[in-house]
Amino acid sequence: MRLTSTAFADGGRIPADLAFCAIDSATHVKLSENMNPDLRWSDVPAGTKSLALICHDPDVPSRGDDVNKEGRTVPATLPRVDFFHWVLVDLPLDSAPIARGEFSRGVTPRGKPGPGAPRGAMHGINDYTAWFAGDKDMAGNYFGYDGPCPPWNDERVHHYVFTLYALDVPHLTLGSAFSGSDARKALTGHILAQATLTGVYTLNPAVRL
Repeated sequence: MRLTSTAFADGGRIPADLAFCAIDSATHVKLSENMNPDLRWSDVPAGTKSLALICHDPDVPSRGDDVNKEGRTVPATLPRVDFFHWVLVDLPLDSAPIARGEFSRGVTPRGKPGPGAPRGAMHGINDYTAWFAGDKDMAGNYFGYDGPCPPWNDERVHHYVFTLYALDVPHLTLGSAFSGSDARKALTGHILAQATLTGVYTLNPAVRL
């Protein structure tokens, strides 16, 4: 199975219009267009009854002590954890390629609605839900796609791994506000094939891609 996009090649830089935030010379970062990338797949195996898509960043700092702090940097050696940016399940097998901006356009304070998604699919919550939990203006359940916004002082380039799964069931059994971890557990034992597409992104002008 193969997963591709016209927005970036595997291992290539993700365009700023697909990110939650872009570089700003005065304030470090600014909100961006936050569009989901276009995605196309091929060679789906026989017996597939639905598709699932998960996007995660494995390069998120395990501690926030230095994150976005003036005069400090997040060291590249700091241990990292997963951060889920998009969890989409129950995508019908006969679905056409996903268009750029079809599932997300712009940043929605307090999060986009869910779990219902276009094409009769289901959206899980992404990890901006926890990130903004203490922010009175932004707190809420962030369903669907919200793109990259790595720390602007991180020494490490962040990788965004889009993984498409071909499943042997038409629907996964999940709650109304399921996480990326919940979806991964539900996928266990149902994966016929999978394909990945990885893009890179940074908000640190001192880091070269």
